[in-house]
Amino acid sequence: MNVCTSSKSTPNDALIEEINLLRRKKNAVILAHYYQRGELQDVADYVGDSLALAQWAAKTDADVIVMCGVHFMGETAKILCPDKKVLVPDMEAGCSLADSCRADEFARFVEAHPGYTVISYVNTSAAVKAYTDVVVTSTNARQIVESFPKDEKIIFGPDRNLGNYINSITGREMLLWNGACHVHEQFSVAKIMELKKQYPDADVLAHPECKAVLLKLADKVGSTAALLKHAVKSDKKRFIVATESGILHEMQKQCPDKEFIPAPPEDSTCACNECNYMRLNTLEKLRDCLRDETPEIIVDKNIAEKAIRPIQRMLDISNLLSL
Repeated sequence: MNVCTSSKSTPNDALIEEINLLRRKKNAVILAHYYQRGELQDVADYVGDSLALAQWAAKTDADVIVMCGVHFMGETAKILCPDKKVLVPDMEAGCSLADSCRADEFARFVEAHPGYTVISYVNTSAAVKAYTDVVVTSTNARQIVESFPKDEKIIFGPDRNLGNYINSITGREMLLWNGACHVHEQFSVAKIMELKKQYPDADVLAHPECKAVLLKLADKVGSTAALLKHAVKSDKKRFIVATESGILHEMQKQCPDKEFIPAPPEDSTCACNECNYMRLNTLEKLRDCLRDETPEIIVDKNIAEKAIRPIQRMLDISNLLSL
């Protein structure tokens, strides 16, 4: 288990000490997404993207999993670990992309297209995953899509931008659900071009949930983990980052000699693009949920039994691809 310590006293020290004591007492593991607040990433046992968090949840021997992320991530952990208690700091931490794909509407869409293989992005509810043949993340979407024959008829949901990107680089013609992430939709192409003029030596890093016109400007398109890896390995010293700004915390930690500039949204009053849902989680709420063991993620048993199959299929394919 990670124990967060600091040589300098900060207002968060008492909270962190409580969190450390509670996680040891309850044999709890704290998982945090790259889009979380920096202090939550620092106190977590594991920090990663959606694929890594699912992989860690699947193999942990902890009795309690605390998912510092959004609701669908907690559901995925619970489906993979039905006998463990899964907690989230704030039950209101949802996802605009998951909300853009209601299970009943998606079910009708699937039923209207018989004979199609259904691939769903991990950013979906457990109920949507129950109508899915295989789940993907932005890390493995291309590889999993390409694991199917070229003439396979595929429904891809819910992110139209990620689906369009995968179509463009694989030559596929997947049928796309019309959903999107509000954070990645809001980046300003004009402002990124202005930044590029201001910093001509900077690489533009973009998540594939961004619009196609923005991806054409990017020097590197990839998942949060892939963008981080690129920044670490690159000889460049400056990067304009078009994804949720929480990732800059880990980028700066791993590359203290490099500069990371958050790509701005259309709203001119904000210099970076944050997910309001991800920001609902705080150290105080993390302490409280460990102490009180609530809010707890509960997934309907029938839905979980259906949803585990596409999630496990994703993990199995990902493991094979990594060999």
